[in-house]
Amino acid sequence: MGDFKELKLLSKESAPYTKFGVDMEKDHDVKDVACSDFSQKSCEECLKNVSCLWCYTNNTCIDYPVRSILPSSSLCSLSKARWGVCWMNFEGLLIAIAVAAGLILVSVAVCCCYCCYCRRRRARSRADEEEERLARNKEERRLQSLQRKHERKMKHDEIRRKYGLLQDSDNPYSRFENE
Repeated sequence: MGDFKELKLLSKESAPYTKFGVDMEKDHDVKDVACSDFSQKSCEECLKNVSCLWCYTNNTCIDYPVRSILPSSSLCSLSKARWGVCWMNFEGLLIAIAVAAGLILVSVAVCCCYCCYCRRRRARSRADEEEERLARNKEERRLQSLQRKHERKMKHDEIRRKYGLLQDSDNPYSRFENE
């Protein structure tokens, strides 16, 4: 048991604290250093800290002005400012973000319109189907009614013939027997 504790202590002392292959102590040191300390160095070193902004006009690393959304032109022009990545200026970054947001909004709007159109179309088709079904049922009831009417007429005619109330269709000019 004692050997395990010694092995654990040795591994902590010999190896730096790493997580996912990144030296956490090194990154921790970068975040504690002020952005102005990275001036006259490289853009990559400056932008390791997300609160820093690199300006190519005079190769300075400055704190990002968090109170305003965009850095003022007196601080650094947008075409020369870098934030997040060194290979894209702030103008390009803003345009890329705006285009991505616009595409997302347009795609959401298209999806909403398409869904509304489909729902309306389905509602219309359901209404049309219901109307057709009601028309078929109405026609079936009308035909059944006509058939029952014809059957009643046949039955009544048969009763009339039985009791002599109906004249034969063969001889319509027969004499009445009641006289």
